[in-house]
Amino acid sequence: MTPGVETTTGPLGQGFANGVGLAVAERWLAAQFNRPGHPLVNHCTYAIVSDGDLMEGVASEAASLAGHLKLGKLILPLRRQPHLNRRQHEPRLHGGRRPALRGLWLAGPAGGRRNDLGAVESAIRAAQAEVERPSLILCRTHIGFGSPNKQDSSKAHGEPLGEEELRLTKQKLGWPLEPAFLVPDEARQEFRKALERGKAWEAEWEMRAAAYAAAFPQEKHAGTRA
Repeated sequence: MTPGVETTTGPLGQGFANGVGLAVAERWLAAQFNRPGHPLVNHCTYAIVSDGDLMEGVASEAASLAGHLKLGKLILPLRRQPHLNRRQHEPRLHGGRRPALRGLWLAGPAGGRRNDLGAVESAIRAAQAEVERPSLILCRTHIGFGSPNKQDSSKAHGEPLGEEELRLTKQKLGWPLEPAFLVPDEARQEFRKALERGKAWEAEWEMRAAAYAAAFPQEKHAGTRA
């Protein structure tokens, strides 16, 4: 159990479908509990998906439902691998050969392989502004990035790097060889900031929930009503 993680899935396409289900839940909860001046439920749903997910029928069916319901708060960062055959795996939107994806909006591409966080954020902001259609954000990445012998190969997907390949990867990326698992001080500092932001958001939510309960005492709390 990991705090903050709603669900995890295994088979390809299931994460896509779970994301659609969570977006449907957000829409339903908002319709049930939101009142003028009290948007108690108002959030986006994010689900990271991959090329393999879009090859599965469950993803096409879920995408068709998401487009039909106009789930504009559903945002799907799509991890693209540049070595794949584009003619086979391109998510053909807007009238292409995959009609189930027609209702989705394409944002990006965001240069994920270059760790261009600014481009990723811009694509997410654009997706948030699209309220009528779910959004796919193309993030072009390399699986096993930095590994001299396994990058962009099935070996980086289905097996550990191994001690020797790990050493070579660290050398290529300019990463310290020791300790075996390093968390830089900068990352630790960002984590502390994230905790503080989370506490502030939690406090804001509690204030909104209290104001809602005071304004509508006849309603049960949204978190306890089935």
